[in-house]
Amino acid sequence: MATDLLARQSVNTIKGLAMDAVQAANSGHPGMPMGMADTAYVLWTQFLKHDPADPDWPDRDRFVLSAGHGSMLLYSLLHLTGYDLSLDDLKNFRQWDSRTPGHPEVGHTAGVETTTGPLGQGFANGVGMALGERYLREHFGRALCDHWVYAIVSDGDLMEGISSEAASIAGHLKLGRLVYLYDDNSITIDGSTDLSFTEDRAKRFEAFGWHVQTVDGHNHEQLAAAITAAKAVEDRPSMVICKSHIGHGSPNFEDSEKSHGAPLGEAEIRLTKEGLGMDPDAHFAIPGDVLAHMRSSVDAHAEEHRAWEARLSESARKDEWSQWHAAPDLSAVEWPAFPADAKGVASRKSSHKVLNAVAAAVPQILGGSADLAGSNGSMLTGEAGIGPDSFTGRNLFFGVREHAMASICNGMALHGGTVPYCATFLVFHDYMRPAVRLAGLMGQQVIYLYTHDSIYLGEDGPTHQPIEHLMAMRLIPNLHVIRPADANETAEAWKMALARTDGPTALALSRQNLPTLDREVLAPAVGTAKGAYILAEAEGDHALTLIASGSEVSLALAARDVLQAAGTGTRVVSMPCWEVFAAQDTGSRSAVLGSAPRVSIEAGTTQGWERWVGDNGASVGVDRFGASAPGNVVGDQLGFSVDNVVAVARSVLS
Repeated sequence: MATDLLARQSVNTIKGLAMDAVQAANSGHPGMPMGMADTAYVLWTQFLKHDPADPDWPDRDRFVLSAGHGSMLLYSLLHLTGYDLSLDDLKNFRQWDSRTPGHPEVGHTAGVETTTGPLGQGFANGVGMALGERYLREHFGRALCDHWVYAIVSDGDLMEGISSEAASIAGHLKLGRLVYLYDDNSITIDGSTDLSFTEDRAKRFEAFGWHVQTVDGHNHEQLAAAITAAKAVEDRPSMVICKSHIGHGSPNFEDSEKSHGAPLGEAEIRLTKEGLGMDPDAHFAIPGDVLAHMRSSVDAHAEEHRAWEARLSESARKDEWSQWHAAPDLSAVEWPAFPADAKGVASRKSSHKVLNAVAAAVPQILGGSADLAGSNGSMLTGEAGIGPDSFTGRNLFFGVREHAMASICNGMALHGGTVPYCATFLVFHDYMRPAVRLAGLMGQQVIYLYTHDSIYLGEDGPTHQPIEHLMAMRLIPNLHVIRPADANETAEAWKMALARTDGPTALALSRQNLPTLDREVLAPAVGTAKGAYILAEAEGDHALTLIASGSEVSLALAARDVLQAAGTGTRVVSMPCWEVFAAQDTGSRSAVLGSAPRVSIEAGTTQGWERWVGDNGASVGVDRFGASAPGNVVGDQLGFSVDNVVAVARSVLS
């Protein structure tokens, strides 16, 4: 235990590093790191179980800085406790290619558990991490899984709606290994929280089923006692409300929004350091005894790590543990094959069959739906549901909470040991988009099942008919969007999603039946893995290429029959995944698309299809909202008929 003087010097060092880095960058947020330095110091030196020598140790505690704008707080702690983050890295804060970007980025900086910045995301990620811990502890016991999830959250996190969704789930599931430290400093960017945020936050979280305490966020004894008390309550998540002062120690900017998002200025930094008893002429100063103290604080945890490694090596389940923490092994999956069938099956239903085949062989697969499991085929048959008193099953019930669902899955993926999936209607992707975007940015393996993927949803009408959503998803870097044409392409889509461990995958699935294509006549569905492939070659001279995805592939084939009968050699290309196809080399893409004029067919916006059809091509699509009517009627009225496709094709050729 450090002396009071050494503890104070350590806190002041954290404040000094934050002030100096933000000033050097002329950009950043000094106020939050200064205000939460006491809280973070107590947590990191007295409670957080971690090992800088192995940042990925599976049984480490997780620390989430949900208030990611205060990234210098985290970077300072990482450097001081011995992670691979140098003082020069701190001096390079917010610069090109530095390891200290403006908001924490997982995979970019050792010791950063998740990418935060968009407020509320870290809050929900932490819930996913706690869910992952609880699930693995149920299956492997405390000998192998026995850790906590801590987070520092802000007013902004609590204002965002995602935090309420996630807090509600955490309370329902009684995720007691979750301890959040709330930076209650009464300040937002616009000024006092009295301007917009006057609810009783303590009562709100009590209503969610959380254990709630309020302490002085600068009193080390109160903070330590509160965290200890929180850890004693394992049947409820905990919220410790830390009454703090933004810009703590700054003579002129403490308790002011002016310390939130801009450097304090050299003069104010000098005054602050003088008031804290620091050398005002020293920049990025770290006293030797402070560095020794901070680095020695992790020694006991290194011993815990070695003890854990010994338990794992002696465990009869070590191979199983390793399997769960590795990429999915698809060799044992009995992949269903679907015979040709003109009536066919909805891809949401064929997906359900494939998912259950996968689950039988891949123990890490775990997921659920936003209250639509029966409709989108996301339920694992024969598996129990996860609930507050049982984590033995694999079916998650997220309730109508799409945004938190996606972010919780990010947290589960980041935690490790599971491959999470989640499901809803495609039109509700918009409610999930910020979390899906972050999954792409973080390179996390999360699988999204989006059903009811087009206007063929029918009678529910335009509010539920996704028009722009496929194209909007394709704009997210590192997200693979797969829209399979039939049941066999759906099986291939699942193979792609499970084999892909460096990013998320979205499957866009139909409500209506899709004919199961005759693969003895047409190309095999394994072509799906290349993103696009020649499904049916032109007979005679290649005069035209029809490119389609999903439910429109069978329409393209029907139009081809008419065009071929009239002497127009027509190739049909199934293009289930733009992103994978775009990654093929130029020669491979050219071989599939050919040099003939092209027409795209997809029940969504045409914007973007010019990439594949070129200046001389055309697109059959939907550039308006849908309508309420039976799906086949809506499709026919909006131009998805053989006659219209043939007419558009002939106009391109004329």
